[in-house]
Amino acid sequence: PAAPLKFFLTASAGERAQRRYKQLIAKGESVNLPRLLEDIKERDARDSSREVSPLLPAEDAIIIDSTAVPIADVFQLAMQKVKEKGFI
Repeated sequence: PAAPLKFFLTASAGERAQRRYKQLIAKGESVNLPRLLEDIKERDARDSSREVSPLLPAEDAIIIDSTAVPIADVFQLAMQKVKEKGFI
């Protein structure tokens, strides 16, 4: 809570399902994409609505939506925010 700079990374459930699907397929696992998407949506609902410590961005967090953004660009965006805030 006392961190001077906070990031909250997010992406659509569909994008996260696609990413997880690719990871599991690369490991040689058998995966059902529609089921994986449903699992992610259910987990999101559970995590964001739980009474204790719900998964929500801090009030002062910088939210980065990585849905259509390559990981290298997400990193660059985060570093740009770090520089803008004067941390480096």
